[in-house]
Amino acid sequence: MKYLVMVQGAQADYDAMNGKPSAHSPSWSEQELRAMFAHMNAINDDLAESGEYVDAQGLVEPARTRFVTVDAEGRPVVTDGPYGETKEVLAGYWVLDCASLDRVTEIAVRVARCPVPAGSPVFPVVIRPIDEAGGSDFAGGKTA
Repeated sequence: MKYLVMVQGAQADYDAMNGKPSAHSPSWSEQELRAMFAHMNAINDDLAESGEYVDAQGLVEPARTRFVTVDAEGRPVVTDGPYGETKEVLAGYWVLDCASLDRVTEIAVRVARCPVPAGSPVFPVVIRPIDEAGGSDFAGGKTA
């Protein structure tokens, strides 16, 4: 079964990785950044070797986000950057093809053990099964 494994972050975390600490997140050193990337690359290498790796991407900072909705008349409404109340956003993800939820949970635990500077916020690693049935079992019940 395929799973989406997601890591979260905030604009303050991206800023901290670029040397701008805040009350939310301490500044990262070059050595700490290298350790984080080495940890993630090792996970990717192991997943590719095991055949479970489908895709993985880190996402750019939330400040470069664009939100697109439509108004009551169906006209586009485009907003740059996260809303002020946005605390966490998707920072990166893996699409994995694993034999079980237990296996993908083992991988998520490994992701969660990524080295970060002391005092950094802790975000959960989120696992979502991918609906490969095309919605035929939406919300646990059959669609009409």
